[in-house]
Amino acid sequence: MWIVAVAWIYVVALMAVTEPTVVHGVMTFLFYCALPLSILFYLTGSKRRRARREALARSNAAAASNDASGGAGD
Repeated sequence: MWIVAVAWIYVVALMAVTEPTVVHGVMTFLFYCALPLSILFYLTGSKRRRARREALARSNAAAASNDASGGAGD
């Protein structure tokens, strides 16, 4: 997926360079590249964020149960 994102950035950068003013170029880059890619990466990363959150909850629960049992390693 990274190669597609890099290619899209390249295409939009070339589009932005051909705009008549700098403001148009910046707006083209922001609205055709930065905003859509940030939304795309946010949506595709939701599974990883959920898995990371669940793993953290499991490790916190394990630590809490270990502390409640008096600490097996003492």
